[in-house]
Amino acid sequence: MKRYAIYGAGSLGTVLGAYITKNGGEIDLINRNQAHVEALNKNGATITGTVEMNVPVKAILPSQMHGKYDVILLMTKQLFNKDVVTFLKDYLNDNGVIVTLQNGLPEPLIAEIVGNNRTMGCTVEWGATLKEAGVCELTSDVESLSFHMGKMDGITDEQYNMVKDLLELMCPVHEETNLIGARWSKLLINATFSGLGTVIGGTFGNVANNKESKQVAIRCIKEVIDVGRAAGAVFAPVQGKDITKLFYYTNPIKRAIGTLIIPIAMKKHSSILPSMLQDIKNGKSCEIDAINGIVCEWGRKTGIPTPINDRIVEVVKKEEIGELKPEYNNIKLFSDLIK
Repeated sequence: MKRYAIYGAGSLGTVLGAYITKNGGEIDLINRNQAHVEALNKNGATITGTVEMNVPVKAILPSQMHGKYDVILLMTKQLFNKDVVTFLKDYLNDNGVIVTLQNGLPEPLIAEIVGNNRTMGCTVEWGATLKEAGVCELTSDVESLSFHMGKMDGITDEQYNMVKDLLELMCPVHEETNLIGARWSKLLINATFSGLGTVIGGTFGNVANNKESKQVAIRCIKEVIDVGRAAGAVFAPVQGKDITKLFYYTNPIKRAIGTLIIPIAMKKHSSILPSMLQDIKNGKSCEIDAINGIVCEWGRKTGIPTPINDRIVEVVKKEEIGELKPEYNNIKLFSDLIK
């Protein structure tokens, strides 16, 4: 019998685990938060928001792991990937796979530790928020839920289909032959709406529906596209839409059109509260270096200026140490960059 696990079953992982279990799958939800684990085992996973359900699930602490898994869905923050993946390697079957559902560009490091033939990448096209121990809110419309999944060289069809069948217990899985392009497309969304959402202390919708933040957002999008293209990426469609055609601009008129489209494009995901903002509110370090920071890093490598992303990183790091509060007034810190 195949064994499956979600490692880092926080907001997204709890929702995913609830769906998989509800639809007939068996999966271990693994989390370091003892209160969350205890609540899941005692009361089940309670999902609110765009769906309402309560599902009995099996949750454990990392210290309670045993045996080997065929699939480990990795949903922790990227900050500690080297240590986490090294730890998980001992719990992975020889033909098992680690599937990273993380933000940024995590696959190369994971493959370095466990091998290309045991590494897959998956972008998550929906959002969730942890409300309290055992309770998560799904913040994306049910019709918009999807995964886009790709594989490193050496992954067999059997491995791929095993993971696909597992994830499809929640929502559609689209095979992504352009994994790097899909990663950059997801990075564009996160750098813009999670990054700026954390800056202003709000949701994706707060970024998309306010005049000043939209003006910063469209410039952030262009920076990510410029950097990604310089790095050799061909941006993959997001839910069937070519985001480069929608938002890339070379003149003020096209920029204005792209800015007008932003609220429409983000309508189904407007309630998403950035996980980075959730971390800061909970007194934790966030993964800004793996999101906007990676754009800045690749910008330096390719010689592409990234002033908007540089400023986002700067502001969020000040929020982390309490020098700034996450609030909408922070958008004024970008006024010199949008003139």
